[in-house]
Amino acid sequence: MIDLSTKYVGLRLRTPLVASASPLSHEIDGIRRLEDAGASAIVLYSLFEEQLRLEQMELDDRLAAGTDSFAEAVSFFPQANEFQLGPEGYLDHIRRAKRAVSIPIIASLNGATVGGWTEYARQIEQAGADALECNIYFLATDPDDSSNEVEQRYLDIVLAVKSAVTIPVAVKISPFFSNMANMAKRLDALGADALVLFNRFYQPDINLEELEIVPNVLLSTPQDLRLPLTWIGVLYGRLRASLAATSGVHGAEDVIKLLMAGADITMLCSALLRNGVGHLRSVENGVIKWMEEHEYESVRQMQGSMSQLHCPDPSAFERAQYMRAVKGAQHVVFSGREA
Repeated sequence: MIDLSTKYVGLRLRTPLVASASPLSHEIDGIRRLEDAGASAIVLYSLFEEQLRLEQMELDDRLAAGTDSFAEAVSFFPQANEFQLGPEGYLDHIRRAKRAVSIPIIASLNGATVGGWTEYARQIEQAGADALECNIYFLATDPDDSSNEVEQRYLDIVLAVKSAVTIPVAVKISPFFSNMANMAKRLDALGADALVLFNRFYQPDINLEELEIVPNVLLSTPQDLRLPLTWIGVLYGRLRASLAATSGVHGAEDVIKLLMAGADITMLCSALLRNGVGHLRSVENGVIKWMEEHEYESVRQMQGSMSQLHCPDPSAFERAQYMRAVKGAQHVVFSGREA
């Protein structure tokens, strides 16, 4: 019998298929459907730092003052009624979710600065969450911010959250560091229980009729898999923290590739929004079928087998693969011209 079980932030999960933060977890019925479809754990949709500030600091009034005097006008900031639930509602949602399902419930805090909002992590723990995903969504746009300052912001947030709770803390970050491996090592040294790779930045669009900057959310595609696969393959075996892959996980082959690179779990969001939660069962069956055909008995057996530490050609994760890819592209171009 195929053993799909895996371990993530100390939690024993039935499979590596985890539902990442999305609108699918807004309602308890959706959480139940995710469990029924085979999700081994669920990351709840995010509670934003700004929501806590709205409640704690009357941010609406503060932001409204001088709207025309700074670039980040209040019109870009979500109004209170645009959020799913406020802080108290989020805590109640965790409690209800824990009563509704038997799989782990991972809460999500989304922030970009260090502040009192990180203390809310303790209340999330008290509400019964099995773990906390710290989603750090920060895009450095100030030319006076050095790379050291940007990196320290991440480290300070993680330290504050880790100091507030005893439950496991996963850290969801972007890949945009001058040395991603070093940043991962520093987060690991701070006690991050997992790294979730990677956060996708949502670039805005321009409405030409209204002349407004508008949000433009694009669901991931299987091609987005390459970035987390590369860095999970590089980091596997070098950190104490668990490794979670997110973005680009759409089918069974994606899951298998990421496990071989060294992922402990694979998170699905866009694929479920496109295909429905029943897609989870299809992916699981596809993983089982592939493992049976290739005589793998467990996830543990394949995990990390194609990481940089264990693959036949470790240089494939570095410059050698880049050179081969460029040469291959040149061959395609010149072949096309000859045709």
